[in-house]
This record gives sequence, structure tokens and C-alpha cells, in this order.
Amino acid sequence: MCAQMLADHGADVIKIEGPAGDELRTYGPPFGEGTSAYFDGINRNKRNICVDLSCSAGQDVVRRLLDGADVVIENFRTGTMDQWGLGYGVIAVDYPGIIYCRITGFGTEGPMAGAPGYDAVLQAYSGIMSLTGDPDGQPMRVGLPIVDLMAAMHAFSGILLALNERNRSQLGQLIDCTLLDAALSLLHPHASAWTMYGSTPGRSGNAHGSVAPYETFESRSGPVMLAANNNEQFIRLVQALGRPDLAVDPRFSSNGQRVQHRGELSLILRDLVSLQDAGDLSQRLVEHGVPALPVLDVPHALAQPQVKQREMIVSLGDYTGLGIPVKLGRTPGSIRRAPVRRGADTMDVLAELNYGETEARELLRSGAAIDHGHAAEAR
Repeated sequence: MCAQMLADHGADVIKIEGPAGDELRTYGPPFGEGTSAYFDGINRNKRNICVDLSCSAGQDVVRRLLDGADVVIENFRTGTMDQWGLGYGVIAVDYPGIIYCRITGFGTEGPMAGAPGYDAVLQAYSGIMSLTGDPDGQPMRVGLPIVDLMAAMHAFSGILLALNERNRSQLGQLIDCTLLDAALSLLHPHASAWTMYGSTPGRSGNAHGSVAPYETFESRSGPVMLAANNNEQFIRLVQALGRPDLAVDPRFSSNGQRVQHRGELSLILRDLVSLQDAGDLSQRLVEHGVPALPVLDVPHALAQPQVKQREMIVSLGDYTGLGIPVKLGRTPGSIRRAPVRRGADTMDVLAELNYGETEARELLRSGAAIDHGHAAEAR
């Protein structure tokens, strides 16, 4: 995801896949097609070469790539790149201007160094799961790879910071990102509730622990999320629902009182909302300045006119995916290339690296490299 974000904004990104291919290609749907929604969603705008980094000939391809590279991004298990002679300590000697972004599960030092890390286990280990789900239910995983995505955002930001700093110093540096750090960074405001005030956060379902009303209510046509964050919004909410008296009820006169009497308030609002249509109610509340929208599934969310207005669904040939969330006014990003098959650009990139025809074909023959158009020969 980090590399795709860079590519969306103009970077020439070369993705290196091993002979077995990126395992995300097997994360269906579809299954067994050589690609997947999981892969397609984070691999557009990239060129793709297939190289066996465990052999010296494959490692030489990477070293040649470094001659023209600004950034290296890797997320192998701790120590893997060092074993191949491609760790930052080695590369920085010959390429002091290189920016090397290393993404691991837990870092390279400490009792968990080298442990394998996946999104779900980091959600569990970091406390995120303990905060997710109904108060009386089991801890729940957030239904998307939120730790992976946050790590990508941190890596993207770190790379841009390092590129900017290099303009001054002419030096590169190591960017050390971990899934653990990314997961912990998401704990606002729960971490400070514990570190500053000794309050152990728990699960609150769809409600907010610090604000009320801020939760879902079931209408006659589906759930609606109400988020009246302040007194003015609460007044407008109860006026729109036909109960202006609630705004002067001492139990609900301030956010602190509303949180303290959350159960009573929720029962009243539940009855009022249950008589409404989700779409009509949401429109009326938004017109009153109250944040309130229906709870949509993914197909309906992606079909919303505002999503189209924001160009958050993009297409290129047979490819359709999410748009670019960072919209620059003068130098906007663009979708130039759909995700490609493993090794689709191997021969082209080898030619750019001054591998002769004979030398390149020997890499294919030995299995050190695989080109999509020469897969049979490579095997």
C-alpha cells in the first residue's frame, strides 16, 4: 500500500516478487486465478519483476536497481535482507543517499524481535481487539486490515519526510516502521486515558465512551449512526425528533450528564428513531446540522453520489478500484497502470539495467528471474 501511494503520485515503482509470487495473490476472491481483490487493491501503477533474491544472480539485479533508486521498501521478516547482503547497513555504504524503509512486525531489537507479524495478531497484541465489540461480548478484530494500512501510512509519511530532509543533507536514512508501533498509534484516546488517568478502556460497541449520543439506532428501514458531539447538536437533534424538552432535561443538559445517563437517553432515542425511515431521518438531521447517516454495506457505500463526486472509484480498462484519497491541486495523482501479472516487466527492466540478451536469458534459464512472457523457459 505504501508503494502504491507513492506510485499514484508519480513514483516509478518496481515491485519485486519471488518465484513463488506474492502470497496476497492467493487471498481470494477469486481463488486460483493468479491474482485477487487483495492483491489488485494495492498493486496498481507498479512495474513488476520476478527475481529469486536467495541466489547471487537475483541479488545482483537488486544491486543494479539501486544505482538509480531513491527509495527501497521491504517488509521481510527481520534479518532476511541482511542474510542476502541487502540490509541497510550494507547498502548505505555504497549508496549513502538511499532512503531505506523497513517494515517489520515488532522491530529488530527486544524480546519480540524477529517474531512474525500479521495484522490480526497485532490487533490482538496491541489492545485493539479489547476495545472492539459489544460490552458483554468477545473481543473482536476490526473488519479490515487496519494495522497493515496504518503501517503503510506511517511508512509513506516517513519516506516523504526523509526525501524532504535529503534535499538539505544529501543523505538518505533508515526508516524503521513496525506493525506494533502502527497498532499502538491507533489507541487514541484510550492510551492516554490509561497513562494519564489510570482508566482501563473497555468495549462500548457502536457507542462512544466519551460522548453521548454517539451510537447507532435502529430505524424502521435500517440502522442509523447519530453523532451529536456537543450541546448545540443535541438541541438540534431532539428538535428534529419532536422532543425539544429533552434539551432542558437536567439528565441531558451537558455531555457529561448525557454520558452519565446514557442508558436512559438511549432508550428514549431508540423509540423515537424506530418510527423513522433511515434515509429521510438522516437527510433531515443533516439539514439541521446534526451528523447522522445510515449504516451502509460496501456496495451501497461505493455507489453513493458523493463518493463519485470525490472520484473515489476509478477505472482503467478492466481495472476498477478505490481512488486517490490525497488530492493535490497542482500535481494530482493518477491511475496509469492496472495491477499486472508476476514478472510482467522482468525483461524490460533487465534491459534497462544493461543486461544483454544472452545474460538476461541465462537468468531466466537458471530460475534467478522469471518473465511473464518466458515463464515456460524459466521453469
